[in-house]
Amino acid sequence: MREGKENRGGLRAGWPRRRSESLDAKAASLGAGEIGDNLRRGRGEGDGAGLVDSSRIAVRRCHEAIQLTASNCQNNLRSLGSNLMSHPALESAQRQLEAASSRLSASWGEALQQNVGQKLRRNAGVRNAGFQTGFQQLGDVLQQSFPWERVQQAASRTGDRLRERAAQQDFAALRSGLRRNLRMEAGAEEAVLREIEAQPQQQVRQRKRSGASSLREPGRRVAIVTTASLPWLTGTAVNPLLRAAYLARDSTRKVTLVVPWLSKSDQAKVFPRDKLFESPEDQETYIRNWTKKRTGLDGNFKITFYPGRYAQEKGSVLPVGDVTSYVPDKEADVAILEEPEHLNWYHHGQRWNRKFNHVVGIMHTNYIDYARREENGEVKARILHRVNQWVTRIHCDQVVKLSDAVQPLLREKTMFVHGVSPAFIKVGKNKAQQALAATDPGASVFPKGMYFLGKMVWGKGYTELLDLLASHSQRRGKNLHVDVFGSGIDVQAVMEHAEQNHLDVMFHQGRDHADPVLQDYKVFVNPSLSDVVATTTAEALAMGKFVVCADHPANKFFSRFPNCLIYRNPEEFSQQVEKALSQNPVPLSEEDQRNLTWEAATERLLDVTEMGQGDQARGVEALVDNVCWAAHNSLTSVEPLRIVAGAGANTRDNPQRVEDFVPSDSAALGFFDNKKRAKQTQQ
Repeated sequence: MREGKENRGGLRAGWPRRRSESLDAKAASLGAGEIGDNLRRGRGEGDGAGLVDSSRIAVRRCHEAIQLTASNCQNNLRSLGSNLMSHPALESAQRQLEAASSRLSASWGEALQQNVGQKLRRNAGVRNAGFQTGFQQLGDVLQQSFPWERVQQAASRTGDRLRERAAQQDFAALRSGLRRNLRMEAGAEEAVLREIEAQPQQQVRQRKRSGASSLREPGRRVAIVTTASLPWLTGTAVNPLLRAAYLARDSTRKVTLVVPWLSKSDQAKVFPRDKLFESPEDQETYIRNWTKKRTGLDGNFKITFYPGRYAQEKGSVLPVGDVTSYVPDKEADVAILEEPEHLNWYHHGQRWNRKFNHVVGIMHTNYIDYARREENGEVKARILHRVNQWVTRIHCDQVVKLSDAVQPLLREKTMFVHGVSPAFIKVGKNKAQQALAATDPGASVFPKGMYFLGKMVWGKGYTELLDLLASHSQRRGKNLHVDVFGSGIDVQAVMEHAEQNHLDVMFHQGRDHADPVLQDYKVFVNPSLSDVVATTTAEALAMGKFVVCADHPANKFFSRFPNCLIYRNPEEFSQQVEKALSQNPVPLSEEDQRNLTWEAATERLLDVTEMGQGDQARGVEALVDNVCWAAHNSLTSVEPLRIVAGAGANTRDNPQRVEDFVPSDSAALGFFDNKKRAKQTQQ
């Protein structure tokens, strides 16, 4: 090394400084005195022969370095393969990793050729045929030296997580080998690696600038962000979870489910008493076990938590801090925001569609209807209508409404993109087989009558249900018996109202709709007018039951099914209920079963979220979006204003750790908070 320094000093003394000093630096960075001498000799002789020779020497040393690194990786992976022989094989992973190995070897050859070869050509101005041949051989060495079959076997036996971890370790080892054996400057080596890693995202961003984007493209990273999580069996907990599970079945797609973490005190208000968690890891284990039991899928997706707080006065979970920060920048490609308005009412931080390349909002809930039912309801509803329009246009490239029960929104499409898990389809098939095997054609395989299932808050259909039952009793002179399953903050008020009107309603604790106790009911009644789409309606149809529901946009998708009985007024409600109780439902056709599955729902989602050129906001529309975001972000930065609006105290900034957030004891309520409900919960 000392001799190399002396040579460089002598060279600078004999050559004018204006002549390609970067070439001297290049020779020094490679740490090879012989290469530097050859480079200088070639330049002094006035031709490219010396440069070509020195280039070949560099390539040969690259070969040797990579072979050494590959040999080390081979030994490590051989040991890893021996230890992992007991894991089950995944054929699809083997095929994908085989393709990845070919792409990796080719990428290294091309990237090194472009990043090193081009620099030498610029500095020396000579032909680079030797480099092209040499780097092609470098790619061949990688292909031949790495034990790809061992890698494929190991990864196929361990699943996506181990594959990703092993790839990261190999990549780090290869980078270390390059730096140690090639003596390459850290900055130059990092630049090469960053360029290789950035190529897929650069392609995605190029497509975004053109306005085109598809979730079907291989390699997309999808973050599904929602406002609730199991074991709370609400639609915004169950449906996003199942969406993640079914999107992740395509192993070329990386899926992350982003859900709220609640403090122990808030968990006690929402979760069953026997299902409270000490850490996010404990809750993740529960979620994965539930998913496996419900769908039979392995759940090849990542789960990430963000801090949230349960707002009793709203009956829902609100995010704390900037949720976008919990998705690493390198994974920020596609975001599916389940309830985008809910997620962003009080959001202060980065715009979702500035961090992500493609943002889809899925509207689950008719919050306008909820607001209208409260005190000062019409005023609240008008304000909320504008706020929802505001935040969805700011953060979403597309908005998917499950039905037209949701307010009109910019860049909207209407499509039912939910499904039911296989457990409900299985129940329906079993009931159909029992009906075929029955000796008495008139006998019913559903020995129980009518039931309703839903979170027990007035806005979930309880107002309409009790009114319809009271109207039927007055017109027919007798009560209809209904078993009601649900839990919630309005349970006491609902029970008192039913008792005061002498209705024949039996109340039970809330249950999972797949519970065997509910499988023998023949008629599911759902009179709700606040739902956007009721998942319970789809589940009841999948189980082969009759469903009696209102003529409402929320039920448009279900009206095509023969067992869906629609009513338009109280008299028709009575007629449809009497018809359902006196007849047997028709077994579902294969096509109807298919339309209710999550496989079909996933296909509908992929179709409706296709973006073509011109679909993205541009010009004046994009300018208005920017102005709206600047105004909203400024308003949500003011703590007193956040409290008045109902965000809660100390919820603007991210805690140091997700588990660190503790809800404030402050009893201050905002304008949009249901004060009557808050008093009930305090009592």
